[in-house]
Amino acid sequence: MSALKIKKGDTVRVIAGKDVDKEGKVLDVNTKNNTVLVEGVNMVTKHTKPSAANQQGGIITKEAYIHVSNVMYLHKGQPARIGFTKVGDKKVRTAKVNGAEREVID
Repeated sequence: MSALKIKKGDTVRVIAGKDVDKEGKVLDVNTKNNTVLVEGVNMVTKHTKPSAANQQGGIITKEAYIHVSNVMYLHKGQPARIGFTKVGDKKVRTAKVNGAEREVID
């Protein structure tokens, strides 16, 4: 299994699905299912039973996971592809903006 190019804390834009063109910060990454949890995207309603933590119970809305292929990394406000290059003896993520341009992200 290869490493995902999107990491926790990245800012991404949704490029497919019901929330197209929404932007948000990645809250969690699930490498097993290739999904990401993005802040304010793919909101779903969940019915909760009353419990000790939530005395009232009721209907809550929260984010659901979205497939990593449906989001694109934002580099300085523009969508960019992510690649890996070697700088010295380290492997770093680079943003491919406008074709040949490459800028180190991490």
